[in-house]
Amino acid sequence: MEKSTWPTDERPRERLLTHGAGSLSDAELLAIFLRTGTAGMPVMSLSRHLIDHFSGLRGMMAASKRQFCDVKGLGTAKYAQVQAAMEMARRVMDEPLRQGDPLRSPEDTRAYLRSRLGTYPHEVFAGLFLDNRHRVIRYHELFRGTIDGAAVYPREVVRYALEQNAAAVIFAHNHPSGVAEPSQADISLTRRLKEALGLVDIRVLDHMVVGHGEVISLAERGLM
Repeated sequence: MEKSTWPTDERPRERLLTHGAGSLSDAELLAIFLRTGTAGMPVMSLSRHLIDHFSGLRGMMAASKRQFCDVKGLGTAKYAQVQAAMEMARRVMDEPLRQGDPLRSPEDTRAYLRSRLGTYPHEVFAGLFLDNRHRVIRYHELFRGTIDGAAVYPREVVRYALEQNAAAVIFAHNHPSGVAEPSQADISLTRRLKEALGLVDIRVLDHMVVGHGEVISLAERGLM
């Protein structure tokens, strides 16, 4: 069916222009993004199928390349589109930090880290490196893979923090399972990093664990 013959409520682009992006469903937003369907499946049907298959937009955004491209109607070109859109969103979130604004509250920090780490399909260990006024010098993803004592090297973290002339750091990593509860390995690693950085007078303010929709602070739990 050509777009011009779709029912009015199946024309997401026109609805967006008339009522705003906030009025659209997840499937409608995805349809605008995908632009075209596949043989025998119009774009709105494809969008609804994908939302159902991946259990929502988050699941689709977090899918690996193989998981994404295994779905009929998708491929490397659409996977690249999704990854580019996600990276643009992350960079928009980065703008205030690049302008040197201080982190005003734990909620600011949570929102930022959720946007950066919340959709990765693998574990990423990152740091927010701060000056003595708690302005962000740099966000940097330090390690990827399973986060445990063998994967994160305190010596490398200390070296990077010194290169940035950081006075303090907030660590964060994600749990792709979606459950943000800190593990014993998370707690042990935090204490090792705090001890190593303390030797060069760099404070570890927090370590946040990012799940799906939840960010848990080890500092608030008294686990540091």
